[in-house]
Amino acid sequence: MVLQIVQYGEKVLHQSGEPVTSFDDELAELFEDMVDTMYEAEGIGLAAQQIGKALQFCVVDLQGADPDFEYTLDGATPPMELFMPMGLCNPKVTPIESPETTYEEGCLSFPDIRGDVDRPDWIRCEYQDIDGAPHIIECNGLLGRCIQHEVDHLNGILFTDRMKKRVLKKIQLPINQLKARTQQRLKRES
Repeated sequence: MVLQIVQYGEKVLHQSGEPVTSFDDELAELFEDMVDTMYEAEGIGLAAQQIGKALQFCVVDLQGADPDFEYTLDGATPPMELFMPMGLCNPKVTPIESPETTYEEGCLSFPDIRGDVDRPDWIRCEYQDIDGAPHIIECNGLLGRCIQHEVDHLNGILFTDRMKKRVLKKIQLPINQLKARTQQRLKRES
């Protein structure tokens, strides 16, 4: 089922998520709904906060993206179709020593707003899958960036929070307009 994506201006986007503790049918259904929602919005990642839930859970799928990245999953390099879409529960990201890269990011909670963000190129992410099994993925490029972006969401950090001031200044007007629209909608709905 496709869910509504929360827009910038809603408080849940700044909330740290609670840990996932139940690896059950409810989580499996949430995974399916979030994947459907991500696909419908033509995204490559979606965090629980973006559908209104402050939970340490996100989904990622780069199967349709240009594979300009490297990865290992639990020490091997299986084909992406064997593990994507990924459901990451309680993920912990650690940068691996590598140069920072700058890339223009967007976010499904900020429609049509994009800006450059600097991030470490290589990361290590420890997480549990939707059955609770532990995994470690090490990756770079777009996959590493996507995981960092989604894990930031789980900790109440938005991609705009990572932008340099000069980058943010260029897109501040559309961000303010989006926030105002969101707050007006919330007022009407309450």
